[in-house]
Amino acid sequence: MINLLPPETKAAYRYARRNYVLLRWCTACLITLIGGALLAGGGYLYLNRSINSTTQQIADTNKQLQTQHLASVQKQVGTISNNLKLVAQVLSQEILFSKLLKQLASVTPNNAILTNLAITQTQGGIGITAQTTNYNAATQLQVNLADPKNQIFSKADIVSISCSNTGSGVNADYPCTVTLRALFAKNNPFLFINDTKGVRS
Repeated sequence: MINLLPPETKAAYRYARRNYVLLRWCTACLITLIGGALLAGGGYLYLNRSINSTTQQIADTNKQLQTQHLASVQKQVGTISNNLKLVAQVLSQEILFSKLLKQLASVTPNNAILTNLAITQTQGGIGITAQTTNYNAATQLQVNLADPKNQIFSKADIVSISCSNTGSGVNADYPCTVTLRALFAKNNPFLFINDTKGVRS
């Protein structure tokens, strides 16, 4: 088929087809750009909302952790404080028995024997039980223990004295039993915390 159209008309048709194709490409690019912008905007809003939500969760979690940690620390401090008080109390009543027994033996009358030593509930006190040949020996033991020259006790009180006339048993020669309660003298050498020489038995 022979195209007899003038060259100007043929050129116009050719440019018209090119313009149509170009218009289609421009429209497709515009739609793509609009879609990309919508996706980017939606993604930004979603990310921003997620960030805000995560930030709030982190803040709440940190607040809870701080509250729990503070309570835990306060509890630990209280426990440590109580333990330190307990240690101080135990050390204040810790007795160097090896030294104490030697000193007690030196002040015990010949007609008396010690049978029991026990820490009492009274702070700095000790319970002493002894058997003696008679009532006078029991009172003499109390006098010796309370004597400040011996540097053992600030005072010693007789709780009870009982004597038996049976004359039998393992300690038949010591029929009297005396119970005393004594309070350690301050700065005496028989308590752990007062052992300034660093020798502990």
